[in-house]
Amino acid sequence: MKVLLDENLDHRLRRNLGVHEVFTASFLGWDGLKNGKLLAVAEVDGFDVLVTGDQTLALEQNLTGRRLAIVALSSVEWRIIKEYLPRIIEAIDGAGPGSFQAVDCGFFNRKTHRPD
Repeated sequence: MKVLLDENLDHRLRRNLGVHEVFTASFLGWDGLKNGKLLAVAEVDGFDVLVTGDQTLALEQNLTGRRLAIVALSSVEWRIIKEYLPRIIEAIDGAGPGSFQAVDCGFFNRKTHRPD
């Protein structure tokens, strides 16, 4: 499958998605494109799946009739998502046109230090 990584994801993910042909939005010069426009240009360019960290994309965009599938990750932090690569690849492998899959791959939790 031809996979597009949204600009909010770490580029290291690109090299770790198995046999898929993976491009980043940044590499293609698509940084800053809003969700609707990004989905449209990705479809025209023949992408099958958009992988993003934007959990609300399915609520903001109507995916009915789309050829592009969306896989949304619960975290964008490489140190977290690298532990969930098999789950992410499985979601991409199972993605169908116009589908949305949320992949729970943990969350970044910044602990704050409170002075005594």
